[in-house]
Amino acid sequence: MNKVNSILNNEKFKEYLNKNNQAEKERKFCRHNLQHFMDVARISYIMILENKLEIEKEIVYATALLHDIGRWMQYSKGVSHEIASYELAQDILVECGFSEKERDIISSAILNHRKKANDEGTFEHIFYISDKLSRNCFNCHAADECNWSEQKKNYKIKY
Repeated sequence: MNKVNSILNNEKFKEYLNKNNQAEKERKFCRHNLQHFMDVARISYIMILENKLEIEKEIVYATALLHDIGRWMQYSKGVSHEIASYELAQDILVECGFSEKERDIISSAILNHRKKANDEGTFEHIFYISDKLSRNCFNCHAADECNWSEQKKNYKIKY
């Protein structure tokens, strides 16, 4: 997991994570922080193992760390965060030594993490589901005010 740890120590990643934290300092809804990134990574990897997909753990964790890294740009510039995250991730992925093939897999999952994939057996579909499952709506003080549809909200633990 050397490349994943390279992301964690990457100056750009740390800067963008800090910008997310600052932008969401007063946010009462779910945040886009390191805790969320790690929750998504762990849920995704469990689902990948359960579905017997051949996706490397490093790909899963890298995708999770970077999928919402541009959320601050949505607040400050009105850019959809999946596009901002995709764009910000490119330099980080190169700097951290990911191959072109790895970058393509990660980038595609980042760009599509808000769209439900048609093929349920794909990494993109699992990543989309994991992003939603990482949210604890059943224990959220702001669930009634959240703009997520009732179908998206997690009122149960799935296992």
